[in-house]
Amino acid sequence: MELKRVVVTGLGAITPIGNDVETTWLNAVAGKSGAAPITHFDASQFKTQFACEVKDFNPNDHFDRKKLRQLDLYAQYAMVAARQAVADSGIEEAANLDRNRVGVIVAAGIGGLHTFEEEAGYYALNGPQQGPKYNPFFIPKMIADIASGHISMEYNYHGPNFGVVSACASSNNAIIDAFNLIRLGKADVFVTGGAEAAIYPAGVGGFNSMHALSTRNDDPEHASRPFSASRDGFVMGEGSVVLILEELEHAKARGAKIYAEVAGGGMSADAYHLTATHPEGLGAILSMRNALEDAGMKPEDIDYINVHGTSTPVGDISEVKAIVEVFGEQAHKLNISSTKSMTGHLLGATGALEAMFSVLSVKNDIVPPTINHEEGDNDENIDYTLNFTFNKAENRPVRAALSNSFGFGGHNATVIVKKYEE
Repeated sequence: MELKRVVVTGLGAITPIGNDVETTWLNAVAGKSGAAPITHFDASQFKTQFACEVKDFNPNDHFDRKKLRQLDLYAQYAMVAARQAVADSGIEEAANLDRNRVGVIVAAGIGGLHTFEEEAGYYALNGPQQGPKYNPFFIPKMIADIASGHISMEYNYHGPNFGVVSACASSNNAIIDAFNLIRLGKADVFVTGGAEAAIYPAGVGGFNSMHALSTRNDDPEHASRPFSASRDGFVMGEGSVVLILEELEHAKARGAKIYAEVAGGGMSADAYHLTATHPEGLGAILSMRNALEDAGMKPEDIDYINVHGTSTPVGDISEVKAIVEVFGEQAHKLNISSTKSMTGHLLGATGALEAMFSVLSVKNDIVPPTINHEEGDNDENIDYTLNFTFNKAENRPVRAALSNSFGFGGHNATVIVKKYEE
């Protein structure tokens, strides 16, 4: 069967550097950091006391009291981003929209961590005296698939509906699932992406215990520094990004604007370590090659790679090795950047955010920078002759962009987007 073409027709974003798509994109291009001291809880006793939090977000501006009782913060972010994306796409104004063929796949790596902390903490403090008393919304607020459920109920979308959990690869996997279901003819439209809100004691403390987070408490804005020799761990982020993927003829029939075309997706497993990437990037190599093959593209067709680039000592090195292996000479001609240097690491939402940046890079012919790069020559494991976009955005033609996301458990997922052409 002939596979259908899939395009991006809407975007929505709630991120550490902006509460809409335009603000997020402009701040990324300007190289603005979203890192600051943690406000969600008192982090003064933690090794890491800062993060990339969403700012100026008031849930009461978006939901009534009854609805808020049902929503963990991660689901709030997801619903607001989805509303933006649906409005941006104009899909609700489409004549004769078949809601049975509109699906929702919104990922989360963790889900309702704050809800779990509150309920488990309340029982630990009061359970022995009062017995088990849990909020009836505890489970449906906490589970990692519930954002998809809420979005489908809000819009009465009856197509395929589920969540994806593959750690920090989750929302790339969600995008790939939506892409495949549309091109196989199983749906016309998908609301897809990811959401996360884990900047709470269990999240920060858990990652601290693994020595995964930066502890640059005296200088949060410069803490996320991918590819710099002084990098000491990632910076946690939160928020949600949602994309509207649509079958091309369906989009054309209603006169939709088209940001870019989804060209292909690749997946793989490291099968190596619980949390560390393979030191030679073997899983990343396979994921990128699978994505290129799926897209029917060659390495020389890619102009920009939005790397996973978390600012961890081992992870950054293995990804660069993988890029050199897959792209050969083209690795020196394309641009490479890590937008996590500005947004932090949104865990299960990070793939969607970076897919959005890739879409906007293709649309606008701009590569956002990796900020906070001050040194690197003493790190012999990274090839600094590659075209890293350090500290300042670069204007260049971007025919196609590749975005990597890798997760604990060895999950790897790669998405490729390209300029839309008839």
